Amino acid sequence: MSEQRISERKTQHIDIACNEDVAFKTTGTLLDGVGLVHEALPDLSLDEIDTSVRILGKTLRAPIVIAAMTGGSERSRAINLELARLAQERGFGFGLGSQRPMLQHPELLDSYWVRDVAPDVLLLGNIGVIQASKLDTRVLAKMVSDVGADALCVHMNPAMEVVQPEGDRDFRGGLETMRRLAGELGVPVVAKETGCGISYRTARLLKSAGVHAVDVSGAGGTSWVAVESKRAEGDRRSLGELFREWGIPTAASVMMTRAAGMAEVIATGGIGTGVDIARSIVIGASAGGIARVVLQALERGGPDEAGALLDRVEIELRTTMLLVGARDIDSLRRVPRMLSAELGAWAALAGDGAGHRD
Repeated sequence: MSEQRISERKTQHIDIACNEDVAFKTTGTLLDGVGLVHEALPDLSLDEIDTSVRILGKTLRAPIVIAAMTGGSERSRAINLELARLAQERGFGFGLGSQRPMLQHPELLDSYWVRDVAPDVLLLGNIGVIQASKLDTRVLAKMVSDVGADALCVHMNPAMEVVQPEGDRDFRGGLETMRRLAGELGVPVVAKETGCGISYRTARLLKSAGVHAVDVSGAGGTSWVAVESKRAEGDRRSLGELFREWGIPTAASVMMTRAAGMAEVIATGGIGTGVDIARSIVIGASAGGIARVVLQALERGGPDEAGALLDRVEIELRTTMLLVGARDIDSLRRVPRMLSAELGAWAALAGDGAGHRD
């Protein structure tokens, strides 16, 4: 694919994600199915609450990651620089969009380079598992090194690909690719979905392959099947409309992957508030990832509005911790919780281990 066509596709993705109706309609994250117990005597000061967390070898000021979105065009470059700068200022993590374009066209590296403005952030690289299956580990290691990433998200997106006009159709070899990269890459591998969630079975397979971290990217936020169906025509568009609601809700996927033994779980997919992040952590997540709402704020009001949104999310997280009597993130993991019947039913698919918390 030519550099111009790649840039056009990436720009289309940004425009569709920001401006069109591509959210899940009937499928929610089920995070509202996590009930938290209010403590009227928390015996805490809001200022003393410690939100810091260590994940993928780096300490974040709060368990918040600005999740993978874009790369491969001049507009992507501007977005990545602005959001990475905001992450640096706040001590959050930051994820790049798929780096496949820079592998095909090395001159696009500039659209992914953010270390000048974000030297200290937890930076997550990104590549599709199907593309990774066709590339030598040394090529992928150089790709990670070229952007200064601390870990590599290897995304699994079969539902999105089968709707995408130029998408992949053959998904064989993914697990072996994960196994190879986990053993050879030299930085942590994060198995990532793109809006459909990760099941207990898939998480167990990933663990058996040596992968110990996932980004669930569950159902309930942006439907990337819907995004691709906006670009598709004919039968492929009809297919996208049918599978728009496909996936495992974010909360259910967090519980499944933790029950499967994943050491680190990033909860993305419909995360929009600090309460969402707190609930994710209570059921087993290591951090929460925010994507579309931050991008929309940036497009609407620039870095000031995007920064204000991130500050609000952090304040909401701290407030939730105060109201449940959690002094720090470890304490938050241990607070009492009640699950709705629907979330409990999803969790039960992983067996008795679904409710376990370390």
